[in-house]
Amino acid sequence: MGYELVDLQAANGGRFLRLFIDKPSGIGVEDCAAVSRQLSRVFEVEGVDYDRLEVSSPGLDRPLRKQADFARFAGQKADVRMRTADASGRRRYIGRLQSAADGQVTMEVDGHAMVRLAIDDVDRARLVPEL
Repeated sequence: MGYELVDLQAANGGRFLRLFIDKPSGIGVEDCAAVSRQLSRVFEVEGVDYDRLEVSSPGLDRPLRKQADFARFAGQKADVRMRTADASGRRRYIGRLQSAADGQVTMEVDGHAMVRLAIDDVDRARLVPEL
């Protein structure tokens, strides 16, 4: 359908399904409704048993998981938490995404310092809304 699956959450033993979708031009209510209708049909045909399906946009604090996510949002502010600390013991970086290539993301942190972080070592990362 032309949407990116950003995240999938299942709760209550898989009875409650929540999907977060995105596309370059953004997500509207109509997009969520269209995906929900399509998935309801697919789940019925495939025999997927669930009680509730929720389809939503990832929000302003969208999670970043893949290299393509970091590259797409270059120039925007992000909060990145690493699994392992660097030599100084730092695990959390808040700054502006610069680029992503070869399995690494480059960020400007502390207003001037550039750091390169291994995407495979990212524990979690989210955009930081700037309103």
